[in-house]
Amino acid sequence: MRTAYALRWRRRRLLARAFVKRRQLMARTDRTGAIETGDILAFATMRNEMGRLPGFLDHYRRLGVDHFLIVDNGSDDGTDTCLSEQRDVSVWTTRRSYKAARFGMDWITRLLARHGHGHWCLTVDADELLVYAHHDRRDLRALTDWLDLTGRASMGAMMLDMYPRGALDRPDAAPDADPRTVLPWFDAGNYVMVRQPRLQNLWLQGGVRARCFFAADPRRAPTLSKVPLVRWNRRYAYVTSTHALLPRRLNHVYADEGGEAPTGVLLHTKFLPQIVQKSAEEKRRREHFENSDLYEAYYEALTEAPVLWCEASTRYQGWRQLEGLGLLSRGGWD
Repeated sequence: MRTAYALRWRRRRLLARAFVKRRQLMARTDRTGAIETGDILAFATMRNEMGRLPGFLDHYRRLGVDHFLIVDNGSDDGTDTCLSEQRDVSVWTTRRSYKAARFGMDWITRLLARHGHGHWCLTVDADELLVYAHHDRRDLRALTDWLDLTGRASMGAMMLDMYPRGALDRPDAAPDADPRTVLPWFDAGNYVMVRQPRLQNLWLQGGVRARCFFAADPRRAPTLSKVPLVRWNRRYAYVTSTHALLPRRLNHVYADEGGEAPTGVLLHTKFLPQIVQKSAEEKRRREHFENSDLYEAYYEALTEAPVLWCEASTRYQGWRQLEGLGLLSRGGWD
């Protein structure tokens, strides 16, 4: 009872915090008046993502996203201009600290509360491409209709780090190619998952980043479990990125009484060639990690363009392969 009470107040504080931070956002192109009842919405914070933007928009349009609500955090490569030219995108801009805004979640929480209420909302990063069972022939509307029918208000996904065979600054394909072509490899094993008792969410770690950058202390490796797809209510709030949210029942994206729950995979395209230059910039800006020597060393290692591929690496072949490896579940959705 005390935990539930404390979490209720925590959620209210997060919503209040986001309400205050709304003043940091300036609408550049607001097309939210075109959003209709039942539309599927996508939310993201971006900075200098022109290299990924066309593929990002194309992927989610193909999945059935009706409208994108994007916060541009001070891009100087044309990302904000490109977004503003898209008929299905609304753009807000800010140059305030990404880190001080809970790594952008204060801004997104406000937009979700204002525009996402009653909609199925997908909250992702620019370097995350969602795949799920049958995504190649059934769009998000079919998936969310099934989730509604089965009484599920959220769906979880594992973030799967993709990487090239060679050094990070020497890709296997042209820079404008599909990231899944440039980064076709991933780690199929070495994952550890526990259930967090307080928020009742899953805590998944492992993969190539744990293997290559956090081998000395894998428990410090990035968290790979997320809850990106939610039928939103203005009273909801993400706690830590999209790793967990409140109320905590929304974190129950797993089956706890036998069987399986449907899950997706976020193909993480962080390791495109520009990661080498971006890592040097982020190490200087210190906007993407807390004051931690461990994460500073992580960014330092990326600036050296390491080779992440090893003999145990697996080449990506589609969602059925991920299901066979136990990284994705259709959860009865056939």
